[in-house]
Amino acid sequence: MSALPDWVVEAGVQCGQFRHILISAEHQTLLLCEAESVMATYSISTSRYGLGGTEGSYKTPLGKHRIATKIGDGVPLGEVFVGRLAQGYSADILQDESRSEGDSITSRILWLEGLELGLNQGAGCDSMQRYIYIHGTAEEGLIGQPVSIGCVRMKNRDVIELFDRVCEGDLVTILK
Repeated sequence: MSALPDWVVEAGVQCGQFRHILISAEHQTLLLCEAESVMATYSISTSRYGLGGTEGSYKTPLGKHRIATKIGDGVPLGEVFVGRLAQGYSADILQDESRSEGDSITSRILWLEGLELGLNQGAGCDSMQRYIYIHGTAEEGLIGQPVSIGCVRMKNRDVIELFDRVCEGDLVTILK
């Protein structure tokens, strides 16, 4: 456990007494917090198109969310999902900075529901209707850079660990 980093304090985010995921697009970092302590830190990738909630923008939405649905419990590491359904095969996980064909969703999915009307919830900006997830990727060598098409990507082992530590309903805040 460690104290909250300066960028969390400067953003004025209150973690409260419950589990809370904090994501910094600027730092390409995801923190799992409980009370005022950091329980785990992970490198992530947000959108290559920047930040925002507009439908069709392929941007990562800002603001408060909750984990609406957890998908993939028990599937093998690297398992590919299409339409949130496990496909029965695993992706080739790339450790270098090369790109794979397509934008594979692998290992686990944490589907996010926006909680702020007009920012990430409601017509034209709804995170859930935009299918915004925290998920594994076949392009692990690109983690730490903004390369996704809206979702928050994680390394496969990391997303499995996070999946096992969080619950549906847990809060997620995405910061600049």
